[in-house]
Amino acid sequence: MPFKKITDQDIQYFRHLLGADKVLTDAEQISRCASDHTEDFEYKPELVIQPTSPEDVSRVMRYCYEHNICVTPRGAGTGLSGGALAIFGGISLDMRKMNKIVNLDTENFQITVEPSMITEELQNAVKEKGLFYPPDPASKGSCFIGGNIAENSGGPKAVKYGVVKDYVLNLEVVLPNGDIMWTGANVLKNATGYNLTQLVVGSEGTLCVVTKIVLRLIPAVKNDLLLLVPFRKASEACKAVNAICLAGITPSALEFMERDALECAIKYYQSSVVSLADDIQAHLLIELDGNYMEQLLKEAEEIDTIVQQFDIGAILIAESAEQKLSLWKLRRIVGEAVKGNSIYKEEDTVVPRAYLPQLLDSVKSIGKKYGFHSVCYGHAGDGNLHVNIVKGSMSDDDWNNKLPLGIRELFTEVVKLGGTLSGEHGIGLVQKGYMDIAFSQQQLQLMKSIKTIFDPKGILNPGKIFID
Repeated sequence: MPFKKITDQDIQYFRHLLGADKVLTDAEQISRCASDHTEDFEYKPELVIQPTSPEDVSRVMRYCYEHNICVTPRGAGTGLSGGALAIFGGISLDMRKMNKIVNLDTENFQITVEPSMITEELQNAVKEKGLFYPPDPASKGSCFIGGNIAENSGGPKAVKYGVVKDYVLNLEVVLPNGDIMWTGANVLKNATGYNLTQLVVGSEGTLCVVTKIVLRLIPAVKNDLLLLVPFRKASEACKAVNAICLAGITPSALEFMERDALECAIKYYQSSVVSLADDIQAHLLIELDGNYMEQLLKEAEEIDTIVQQFDIGAILIAESAEQKLSLWKLRRIVGEAVKGNSIYKEEDTVVPRAYLPQLLDSVKSIGKKYGFHSVCYGHAGDGNLHVNIVKGSMSDDDWNNKLPLGIRELFTEVVKLGGTLSGEHGIGLVQKGYMDIAFSQQQLQLMKSIKTIFDPKGILNPGKIFID
């Protein structure tokens, strides 16, 4: 794409416009913004700008629009699809200084925040008021709410409470031409025109830059139980997921971890909270929450009855808050643990929940066919299976040329099962070559047309979602 290269004159203009402290050219900042958590990719921006207000963002976008300079919005850099990578250079719009609570409205159960507030800090702030914001990605202690908006993040509690889109009421955004606008209204029901708010959620920073976020909240619950159920067959763990849900029980989390995933996490975390028997292939981590402990205990008994029909080991019930935290820590660090063990690629497959056993079978059979090893885990309660493909002993040639054929076959099977390419990580840079599996040319053209309406010059986060 013929984007303008940034000159000294451009840099001096931005420093005059915004202040020198917001315009960064040093090697350390350029390097920091050159990568995220996606594999080992590195794309250096030419310039890093750190706005502190919507007006700053507007000024930057207006100038870049007029001068055809590409801009890549960036949050915490915890993404797994390359969405924050400045693959054409240009400006990395580093939003980290816009990180405040604007308003916490406890009467209407709403909070307005800037995009770079850390998700867990948001949760803790509303918890102090007896309120609850459920979406909790594995990286909740470091990821920003703006990035969650960009990817429509989910996390373990999606099975009961839904994903980010279910909590976004309204967004203040800056368009590529610099205009500032709100996308909707701060109400629970809105049938007034097209839903621009939900269009922006999950758009991966390709349509506009989000500068304020209005989220709905719900009352916090008082109690929870956490169970770890070991299965001697991984396929039976997947079958048990739907059996639990069909029984009318809705856990607040229902997570699947095959043996390799838990082993990696235990070794990485150096944890002794779980003892792995030799014959166990997979675990389900099941959380129940609510206000009445007697109801949770009754549901736990029902789950025990359900899983006893499968070949399981001894169920572990967390007896303390510390033990709960340790178990959750193991689940949340699986991705990091696998990454620390080998070069890897992570696929974020999702299918209707009842088809999880077939999905797992397909992953393993395709792995044998193409010679790759996979470590699988994920949010089984909503059919979202993370497939970590580790390079291991694969040759560079097979990794670069043979593996993409295997991934294409995997995604084809996912779509045949009624699923799609990504449940919560987004398409970004790494999955755009597979979009034709999930969508017709007509569908893709409609999406590209929407992008063009928002961003006629294509300067905002170019090279993402679609093959150019």
